[in-house]
Amino acid sequence: MSIKVKFWGVRGSIATPSADHMKYGGNTSCIEVNVNGRIIILDAGTGVRLLGNCLMERDLKEYLFLQSHTHWDHINGFPFFAPVYRDDVSIKIMAGHLSESGGIKKVLSSQMCQPTFPVPFSELSANLSFTDFKAGESFSLGDGIFVRTAPLKHPDGGTGYRIEHGGSSICYITDTEHVIGHPDEDILSLIEGADLVIYDSTYTDEEYPKFAGWGHSTWQEGIRLCQAANVGQMAIFHHDPSHDDAFMDNVAKQARKVWSNTFVAQEGMTVAIEAASQEEKISVAY
Repeated sequence: MSIKVKFWGVRGSIATPSADHMKYGGNTSCIEVNVNGRIIILDAGTGVRLLGNCLMERDLKEYLFLQSHTHWDHINGFPFFAPVYRDDVSIKIMAGHLSESGGIKKVLSSQMCQPTFPVPFSELSANLSFTDFKAGESFSLGDGIFVRTAPLKHPDGGTGYRIEHGGSSICYITDTEHVIGHPDEDILSLIEGADLVIYDSTYTDEEYPKFAGWGHSTWQEGIRLCQAANVGQMAIFHHDPSHDDAFMDNVAKQARKVWSNTFVAQEGMTVAIEAASQEEKISVAY
């Protein structure tokens, strides 16, 4: 039994299709989680377009989206996700921050309204279903897959996820803001003992004071949380648009000096988590 993770978009805020962002990637947030053939998609940023093309080639018919939140950089790839135009495909979309404000369907459909998008939501052919829950709830997806959630500190709300299967676990903690000197207890509880934590590392500790209140964190805070929670490895994620490849190379170097179990997520990178001892569990490929 294994959990396989592939990064299709690792950038935050806005896509950066430029030459000096090629190594780490310019597409916004989208991660594919494959749990023994079950496909779970974390966020629908611009990276989901390429994922959709790949899934069409695999001819899979069922998908699940778990949305961290619905700011544009996490949903604006959805209308370009090719499977939504196939009538033989079923797609379930879940979110934990909109149950009191109209729900996830309302948000996804509104971004496709004229005059901002030419194809109306009603033209989507797939069998779409929508579930709104409250961040902090837990639920089973069947096939031995269990999901725990926690609220994140982000403008308009957000949800962190922990996906567990067969003794392995990954956590997706993006778009959350920390308070200096006060570790987020909700996050610590969610990530405790996880094999892999994908963490919002938009800024560095040095940059953070300039952007307080914008809803993001730092790779240093991510390491502090992961070390406190006995996490196996941490992926630095949601790179700021201004952080080019040279900047991210330096982040990777500095982060590994602080904690060797840290790596910077790159577009196209895959991570496999096998049911073995924690030291042998995780393999990373580019």
